[in-house]
Amino acid sequence: MDSVGAMTGRADLRLGITDVAPVVSCGSFSARAVVGEHVPITATIFREGHDAVAANVVWSAPGEDGDAGPLRRLEKYGEQPDRWLTTVVPDREGRWSFRIEAWSDPLATWRHAVEVKVEAGQGAEELANDLEEGARLLERVAAEAGDDWRGRVTAAAEALRDTSQELTVRIAPALAAGLQRYLYEHPVRELLTSSPRYEVWVDRREALFGSWYEFFPRSEGPVVGGIPTHGTFATAADRLPAVADMGFDIVYLPPIHPIGTVNRKGPNTAQFPGGNPHEIGPDDVGSPWAIGSAEGGHDAVHPQLGTMEDFEAFVERTRELGMEVALDFALQAAPDHPWVEAHPEWFTTKPDGTIAYAENPPKKYQDIYPVNFDNDPEGIYAECRRVIQVWIDAGVTIFRVDNPHTKPLNFWHWLIWDVKQSHPDVLFLAEAFTRPAMMHQLARLGFTQSYTYFTWRTERGEIEEYGRELATNSHYMRPNFFVNTPDILHESLQFGGPPMFKIRAVLASMLSPTWGVYSGFELFEHVAVKPGSEEYLDSEKYRLRPRDWAGAEASGRSLAPYLRRLNEIRRAHPALQQLRTLRFHQVDNPNLLCFTKTDPGSADAVLVVVNLSSHNTQIGTTALDLPTLGLDWHERFAVTDELTGARYDWGQFNYVELDPYREPAHVFGISFPRPVQFPPPVD
Repeated sequence: MDSVGAMTGRADLRLGITDVAPVVSCGSFSARAVVGEHVPITATIFREGHDAVAANVVWSAPGEDGDAGPLRRLEKYGEQPDRWLTTVVPDREGRWSFRIEAWSDPLATWRHAVEVKVEAGQGAEELANDLEEGARLLERVAAEAGDDWRGRVTAAAEALRDTSQELTVRIAPALAAGLQRYLYEHPVRELLTSSPRYEVWVDRREALFGSWYEFFPRSEGPVVGGIPTHGTFATAADRLPAVADMGFDIVYLPPIHPIGTVNRKGPNTAQFPGGNPHEIGPDDVGSPWAIGSAEGGHDAVHPQLGTMEDFEAFVERTRELGMEVALDFALQAAPDHPWVEAHPEWFTTKPDGTIAYAENPPKKYQDIYPVNFDNDPEGIYAECRRVIQVWIDAGVTIFRVDNPHTKPLNFWHWLIWDVKQSHPDVLFLAEAFTRPAMMHQLARLGFTQSYTYFTWRTERGEIEEYGRELATNSHYMRPNFFVNTPDILHESLQFGGPPMFKIRAVLASMLSPTWGVYSGFELFEHVAVKPGSEEYLDSEKYRLRPRDWAGAEASGRSLAPYLRRLNEIRRAHPALQQLRTLRFHQVDNPNLLCFTKTDPGSADAVLVVVNLSSHNTQIGTTALDLPTLGLDWHERFAVTDELTGARYDWGQFNYVELDPYREPAHVFGISFPRPVQFPPPVD
């Protein structure tokens, strides 16, 4: 028997414990949560026969074993008869852990047996053994009870043995609600079986919830005589109050390092994938992602932007306004980067002796050399860790990592967790528009957040499918929904008109706890460099692009007030600050999308209906799944439109009419009289 158990698995598993969650790759990586988040822990638990089973979770804080804490019992969950759930709330950052304990519950088995036998009309003689069994179980509880409860438990045991009383009188003390609650919290546990211990890494709140704003400091210089001048950290700081006023939390900066001069790209390079569009002049600023020149590399600041002290002042000003800086971390080099001369082995040398530049046919990036991690991994690892520390010391707490899918996975796993050891508050966003398997693996191994396919999900069916996928995997993959980027101008924005900008902003900000905007979105910038391209005309990647922010808002040509309102709504509703509870609901018009998010820690919920067509009014009727909101099918509830202030009385079926030129969406805030629990699992 023992040898068979050793060959086929654990022999000590008296009860079945399977499908434990949240678990990532069978426990190879940590699941994720943030401080204050309600984290659902679930498992399938079963045993042979018909005796009752129960379970609890042992939830351990960093550096603790958790066994000394109160008993955290799991409850039956969803439609599956053997699925169980409990919720834990971590209160600090770090590496938490948990394990499931399943056990036979003789008290519950006894209570059920007595209740059904009494209901069937059996008398005291037929229940004699049951009554004695109950008395013995209660004596076991009394032996461990405190002074406040020992007498009451003992009295209930004595009552079960009191043959002078009627049966109902004998069992009443043991079945009393108060005592049953005490027995629930202090059970008799038999056949105790434990699962393996699993880890949950807990980040600060900003790892899950935040609003990002990307802009190029170099475009924030004054325009003199109609000619833009190169911005500095000081002039860029003047833009920060407007960004804060729109409600953004994170200011994301593209690379701020010296830009290479060799093979520098000029304006509208995307029109000419094989080379530069014209002779590059001394005023062509080049791409910030072509990092490094004689003026320095990844650990230096572009001289035209200022000094390291100027950057630190910019970071401090950002903090004063209630925001923080995210800095681009792009592991590549311009041909004149100091690395190229000092460490040519860090790059790929072609048979003709030249160093290979980056290519994504038909595009050629002659101004960028990819790093080859195979030749000197130890040296490259050490240098990357040193560079990261330079910027952490300068006040950076978030890194947006460029193209991490083109670097080794084991490198990222090592770098991220090495940084976390000494700086657990540092976050990493993976900009990896690549195959799903790679995107998910980057998230599993340590990236805090992930870029997603949201930009290309525009139809209702594909939005719903993708939303369910992300919600299902939210225990390790946290999405960041950017509506646009410097090189992603989706055709929906090119041809959808101003209403589409509102539609995409509502979808991104309401569906995902974290979303992002690249500057110019609020000015409805929508012209591509050529038909079929997602590159902006006059792309800011290759030239200065000053904008008249104040003039646009004063004349009503700015979406800034709308973005401000969306971020206000997000901050006011805890339901929008998470992804796990996202649920989609039926609407009889495929151009209308309806979804809800609830907060398990409060009575807060948000219901959103969006017109996906930017050109036509859409009419439809919702069919809400009210039990996912904690309501019965017949109940009605009050809703307030957070965008317009309108109030409605809603139920399961509701008429909707949305004109995109007036308001393409309803964002309804709902407050229920009771907290909403985690809805059933996503299929």
